[in-house]
Amino acid sequence: MWEWSGELLSAFRLIDLLDILIVAIAIYQLLLIFRGTKALEMLLGLALVYLAARVSFKAGLLTVNWILQNLLAVWFLLIIIIFQPELRRALANFGQRSAILRAFARAGEAHTIDELVRTAVSLSAKKVGALVVIERETRLADYVDVGVDVDATLSRHLLETLFFPNSPLHDGAVIVTRGRVTSAGCFLPLTLNPAVSKDLGTRHRAAIGITEETDAVALVVSEETGIISVVRGGQIERGFDGVTLRRRLEEILEPAKARRAPEPLRQAAR
Repeated sequence: MWEWSGELLSAFRLIDLLDILIVAIAIYQLLLIFRGTKALEMLLGLALVYLAARVSFKAGLLTVNWILQNLLAVWFLLIIIIFQPELRRALANFGQRSAILRAFARAGEAHTIDELVRTAVSLSAKKVGALVVIERETRLADYVDVGVDVDATLSRHLLETLFFPNSPLHDGAVIVTRGRVTSAGCFLPLTLNPAVSKDLGTRHRAAIGITEETDAVALVVSEETGIISVVRGGQIERGFDGVTLRRRLEEILEPAKARRAPEPLRQAAR
C-alpha cells in the first residue's frame, strides 16, 4: 500500500495540481451562480439520476439502467436547455470581469440611478403612487413570474406609463434587473412586522416585505403624500428629494462611491 502511494505521489505533477485547481474553481463559480435559484435543486436531481443509473447497473436492473443511460446520453443537452438563464448569466459575469466591460457596467448603474431618480421626482410631484424593486444578488424570479413580462430598457417614460393611474398595472410593483424592466404588476409579500407604522399603506408594506426576504432595494412613492422612500433590509427611510435620493441610491448600488461619500450624506431623511 505504501509503495502504491509513493508511486502515485511520484507521478503527480504540477500540471495535475493546476488541472484540479481549475476544476475546483469552475465548480465553485457554478455554485455561486446557482445560489439563490432553483437550478441547484435541479442539478442535484440530475446527479441523483446518474447515481440511480450506477446502482441499477450494479443491481442488474437492465430495463431501468437502459432508460437511465438513454437519459444520461442527452444530459448535456438537458443542462443547456434547463440552465439556459443561468449559463447566460454566467457568461455575462465572466465578461464583466474585464476592465472595459466593468466601465460599461458602471455606466449602466449610473443610467439606472438617473432614470429612477427622475421617475420618483416626477411621480412625487404628481402624487402618483409607485413601487420599484431593484434586484441585486438574490433572484426575484418567483415574483417576476407572477407579473406581466416587459423586458424593456429602463426609462422614466416607461415607468411613468406603467404607474399611470388608469394603467392596469399601476397597482403592482415593477421589478428592475440589470438596468432593464423585467416585469410589471408584480405582487409582493407584505411585512408581518408589528412595529411597522399603521400609517404606511400596502405599497410600503410590500416594499418592506420583499426587502425582508431578499437583498433587493425598493423605491416607493406615496400616492397620498408624494413622499419618496427607500427600503432596504426591511428598514424604510423616508423624505427624500431628488438630490438626497440620488446620493442614497449611489451609496447603496455603487459601493465604491459610498466609501468616498461624506458621512452626512449617509444620513437619510426619516
